[in-house]
Amino acid sequence: MKEADTMHSPKTRRRCGGFTILEMSVVLVVIALIIGAVSVGRDVYRSAMAERIGSEFVQGWIIAYDRYVAQTGTVPGDDLANPTGRVNGNGDPLCDQGSTQRELRNAMLERGVSLPAGRAEGQESRFVYQDSRGIPQEIRVCFLTVTDWAEPSTGNAYTPRVRNVMRLEGLTPELANQLDARIDGRIDARFGRMREATPGSLQYRDVSAIGDPPQTYAWSRTEIQDASGGTNAPDDQSTRLVAYLKMNQ
Repeated sequence: MKEADTMHSPKTRRRCGGFTILEMSVVLVVIALIIGAVSVGRDVYRSAMAERIGSEFVQGWIIAYDRYVAQTGTVPGDDLANPTGRVNGNGDPLCDQGSTQRELRNAMLERGVSLPAGRAEGQESRFVYQDSRGIPQEIRVCFLTVTDWAEPSTGNAYTPRVRNVMRLEGLTPELANQLDARIDGRIDARFGRMREATPGSLQYRDVSAIGDPPQTYAWSRTEIQDASGGTNAPDDQSTRLVAYLKMNQ
């Protein structure tokens, strides 16, 4: 009888009745810490990936381009006998198209220029990464010549110049900002060596007055916006932007 009375005592019933407020609070705190750690881990991963893309992929293609110029005396795809200083001799994009056409890759390898690893052998001009939502994205590199790259003229005005550029397609807004800060030391989609070239914005060629002090221009989209500027659905890919990176020759 005493054992049965003990099992049904008020103290025992309270213990079996569920969690106390203190216990629930501890569980919620632990859950919050886990979620926070996962979020921080994702931020660290994306930051490390942006650093890798900048230092290995983008810088790797800058080095490849510069080596081509050093070894041939002109830019990729140009006529060696009668160089124009423009990519492909006429400024048209030099890219790797689809799964079979490898114009950029072949142009480099024919001159003994080694390429960055990229996505895989034969796909060195592409690089796969994850956006802020964990969805795969792909960067693609091309070279071309633009005739309206804005550079300082007189006063606060800019004037268009002919420049060879690296085109980076498939950048999320987050990655575009990180690369811009890494290359130019600040985030500005309109000025510096790296600029936005997404169709519809074309900020690289803005030759209007820059103001005093110069105004800073943000990239045209954020992580929560779709291609038209509306709010992106939570499970959609991040918007992709296009950037131009001015080459030294």
